[in-house]
Amino acid sequence: MSTTDPSMPASARLARGASRALQVLELPLLLAVPGCMVAAGLSGIDQAGLVMLLVVGLVLALFFAGYEAGKPALRQIMPTLVLASLAAAGRILFGAIPDFKPVSAIAIIAGAALGPRSGFMVGALAAFTSNFFFGQGMWTPWQMYAWGAVGYLGGVLARLRLFQKPDGGVRYAVLVPFGFLSGLFYGVIINAFDVVAYVRPLTWPGALARVAMALPFDLMHGFATSVFLAALYAPWTRRIGRVVRKYGI
Repeated sequence: MSTTDPSMPASARLARGASRALQVLELPLLLAVPGCMVAAGLSGIDQAGLVMLLVVGLVLALFFAGYEAGKPALRQIMPTLVLASLAAAGRILFGAIPDFKPVSAIAIIAGAALGPRSGFMVGALAAFTSNFFFGQGMWTPWQMYAWGAVGYLGGVLARLRLFQKPDGGVRYAVLVPFGFLSGLFYGVIINAFDVVAYVRPLTWPGALARVAMALPFDLMHGFATSVFLAALYAPWTRRIGRVVRKYGI
């Protein structure tokens, strides 16, 4: 049924149109955040942290609004919620080991099995819910965005079949290095916010010193993501794929 079908209620046509518009804007929204970081860093404004927080909050709100406007059925929502819960629980379970967490890996699996938008939702929801245990703060929206972006990117690459062999097997030679790089990608987002918002005066030596302090944690995050992907990607995507086919998700 098209959005111009006169038999469709006006509210339904509006919701469907909004969902499609927000879906088209997903990539520009994701790119708006690093664009804002660069602009804030170059401008040197005093309230760079607040400005970037407002931008990332708006991006998250629009992403969630786009997901909601699509009015997914319960059978479509449940796999996303289950994976987000598993990611949050895994983060808490491995809380004693700094940055050795399965969140990025599970977000990538969600993106690969359910689509980029679900990958974003799993990463963002896992960050938000697990922070009720670790503590909410200004860092929460940035963790939501960073983990969501990891899941979204994983979903895009899976759609391009970069993780899949012609015979249906998994290309671990691509998947495992991507897992490691995704940990560094997450770190780049968090560290860039930290540098632009809090390093005063903003100088190259100061920025490099702050990034160097975080590098061991980012390397551990990348290593952990590679390990969890190597262990979980094939069995989990296979099982999720069966659920998707069985229930027409």
